[in-house]
Amino acid sequence: MTEAQRQQRWMVILAFGLVYLFWGSTYLGIRIAVQQIPPALMCATRFLIAGVFMLAFCGLSGRTIVYPPRQLGQMAVIGVLLLVGGNLTLSYAERYVPSGLSALILAVTPLWFLVLDSLLIGHHRISRRGLAGLGLGIAGIVILLWPDLTMAGTLASTHLWSSLSLLLSSFTWALGSVLSKRWQSVADPFSAAGWETTFAGVGNLLFAVIAGDFSRVIWGVRGISATLYLVVCGSWIGYTAYIFLLQHVPTSKVSTYAYVNPVVAVFLGWLILHERVDLHILAGSVIVIASVILVTSAKVKTRTANEQFAAAETVAD
Repeated sequence: MTEAQRQQRWMVILAFGLVYLFWGSTYLGIRIAVQQIPPALMCATRFLIAGVFMLAFCGLSGRTIVYPPRQLGQMAVIGVLLLVGGNLTLSYAERYVPSGLSALILAVTPLWFLVLDSLLIGHHRISRRGLAGLGLGIAGIVILLWPDLTMAGTLASTHLWSSLSLLLSSFTWALGSVLSKRWQSVADPFSAAGWETTFAGVGNLLFAVIAGDFSRVIWGVRGISATLYLVVCGSWIGYTAYIFLLQHVPTSKVSTYAYVNPVVAVFLGWLILHERVDLHILAGSVIVIASVILVTSAKVKTRTANEQFAAAETVAD
């Protein structure tokens, strides 16, 4: 192994550690931040700061930041789906749902990837192993939510509905990611991320104005510190490490963050916020993570031409 290969190996190990730790810790950061700063305003602050600085960095480093209106429109759609539909929904839910449980429910996102990838891109079909992972994931979610589902007056439970809203959050995140893959933009990934984050910040700001967040915010040290942590560690360091891994490591290995992050989130929630970890959490987490491993390790089966045509007709209908 040459010196250059050895250095790249250590860079890859470091990048994995950053993604595992910082993306796993963002659930804790959000949980702390929304206790003082309303969710939409917190997301707007976080993504506007992160996005503007990312674009400024790209511009100063010579990367392209000017794109045609169509590409900017696609970036806006992706940013809104990922960081408004995905992160804003998560931030609202975490006012009532523990950070560890939130992370475990969102661990099913790769299951949405499997379904949406097949429906919208249409070049592959779901294997038996993937279908087994889907079924196992559904079972894991039921176990995680079982105490709420069996509680008296469960239909009126804010905790239950907040937990279920996280399934919508994971769906919009997967939809935005799949659309990004389908459109296959030639834009620089870092500047595209800057635009997507900025557009998401504007979208969240509109929600904040409509919801009257500015009249309910408490600019305390705890909330501001948590928001800055999300900007620096979640958006800048975590995302940069993620992009580096995508460029140097197979996607199947990069996707391991999907089942490491929940473990980190549950541990940090228990350690710092003393969140409850009972048998339902332990059993559900094992099943959900096992389902994600099944799905992410399943071999892709290429569709035949007739199957692709039938899939396209189904989407058109």
